[in-house]
Amino acid sequence: MNTRREFLKTASWGLVVSSMPCVPSLGRERSKHPNVILIITDDQGYGDFGVTGNPVIKTPHLDALARDSAQMTNYYVSPVCAPTRACLMTGRYNYRTRAIDTYIGRAMMEPEEVTIAELLKANGYATGIFGKWHLGDNYPMRPQEQGFEEVLVHRGGGIGQPSDPPGGEGKYTDPVLFHNGKEVQMKGYCTDVYFDQAMAWMDKSQREGRPFFAYLSTNAPHTPLDDVPQELYDQYRKMDFANDRFPQRDGHPLDHKVNADHMARLYAMITNIDRNVGRLLEHLKNRGLDEETLVLFMVDNGPQGRRYVAGMKGAKGTVYEGGIRSPLFVRWSSALKAGHQNDRVVAHIDVLPTVLDACHVQIPSKVRLDGRSFWPLLKGESVAWPDRPIIIQAHRGDEPVLYHNFALRTQDWKLLHTSGFGGESFKGAPRFELYDMKSDPLELRNVAKEHPEKVQELKLAYEAWFRDVGSTRPDNYAPPRIHVGTPYENPVTLTRQDWRHEKGGPWAADSNGHWLLYVAQSGRYEVVLRLRGAGQGGRALLQIGAAQWQQSFAASQESLRFPAVPLEKGNTTLKATLRIGETEKGPWQVDVTRID
Repeated sequence: MNTRREFLKTASWGLVVSSMPCVPSLGRERSKHPNVILIITDDQGYGDFGVTGNPVIKTPHLDALARDSAQMTNYYVSPVCAPTRACLMTGRYNYRTRAIDTYIGRAMMEPEEVTIAELLKANGYATGIFGKWHLGDNYPMRPQEQGFEEVLVHRGGGIGQPSDPPGGEGKYTDPVLFHNGKEVQMKGYCTDVYFDQAMAWMDKSQREGRPFFAYLSTNAPHTPLDDVPQELYDQYRKMDFANDRFPQRDGHPLDHKVNADHMARLYAMITNIDRNVGRLLEHLKNRGLDEETLVLFMVDNGPQGRRYVAGMKGAKGTVYEGGIRSPLFVRWSSALKAGHQNDRVVAHIDVLPTVLDACHVQIPSKVRLDGRSFWPLLKGESVAWPDRPIIIQAHRGDEPVLYHNFALRTQDWKLLHTSGFGGESFKGAPRFELYDMKSDPLELRNVAKEHPEKVQELKLAYEAWFRDVGSTRPDNYAPPRIHVGTPYENPVTLTRQDWRHEKGGPWAADSNGHWLLYVAQSGRYEVVLRLRGAGQGGRALLQIGAAQWQQSFAASQESLRFPAVPLEKGNTTLKATLRIGETEKGPWQVDVTRID
């Protein structure tokens, strides 16, 4: 039995929202259960805003949102996307959730985890996601199984990856998305589509008399950069992106080689996001929802590659400030004072309890969180705030490695070992760096040799955390399994996003891997191999568990069908190998359909 599902079904803490009284704040009446909009962009760094000192980029609406918001000025995320999203959705460190990497089956989140959408839905909220999920493309890990009633998403970690559906490869304009599990052809630029659909859904929720939680999660400005808003690109490609255009009086200098076309495309995508945020805020105003809506804005990690990050060091994938520090703008005009700032150290794990606190939603005792609510800090209340360590760690591989690419941040100190996201391990002994963040917030001077006792103290705190998160369940780092043969998803499309990679580059043309499956019902299944890129004829070997089937295919074939494959209920693996001459590789995608 799925105990988490049964718990949520039988929970007695749901509320009849329309009957709840309002409470006064800032001299006005505000809803006790506000609408919530959580906006998170993909690979937009800390310096990609006018309000953070960037003199080139045009973000007037986000700059205005920052001015109208309360802010946590020391807010941290993971250095890459899926770990940040797992922490954000659960209020728990991602190492507890099985989502420990960004691809090859390690961005799938344990379905037993309880999400912010499930908790709000159980308390009367309409829940919707628009854009990027990146925590599992198949049942039971999709957003619709994790509390979201309205779902419009792309698959995988972004458009332009091996999880793209046929006909939607790399299409930011007129993308092929998935609406409540069904493939749909959309019209327009992807970011515009997400905001358009979100606003229409918000209106519907209001007509139904329900507060809403909208998770607006753009895949922009993530690569690829081929398809960007043309008008904005035309404006930016005339601009000068030389390093000396950006403030460099303090902090780490910009001395990298600038790709002006690359920057023009990135900035076009970001300004398009800005315009959509402006449209959204105007929509709230026109609907009279300004004072009833809590709006949060953040980024998921640092920028993809070196560029202006307000004097900080690092970028996406690093645990320096430039890789893990995010703005956090929180606007609720009837509850929060515009311009209020608090410098206490908080992180993505704290967003869930903070939002639930603001919405007067009690967290059930069986839901164990790592985060704590910083809502009182946003309101300017004088509360005790313990100097707890925040730990950020992420790198490639199946399991976390002690000391590998981690940072531990307290209010005054930061200990890190920046061994890089890309490797599954590091060589040699760890080389710790220590920074006095009170006097050196830009990490200019490593003081580890001057404070060995502080290094040891923080190292022990990190080691205790590492042991704790790793003991969440007996098989804590085992990947979740994709379910086939359920009534909830049939057919099931398996992609290279979630295969367990075996040979070649994980997404390279000559690579191969297998999928971990759970067969929900014994019976006959049709298995279709999609052969895009095969190039010439050969022979295909299909292996499911210990059984094997073979077929020949011609150079002109786009797919190969195994019509009646018997599968037994339980755990199994599926692997398909295309043998072409002396070479072997995997298929592009595989469809598995239960027939009877």
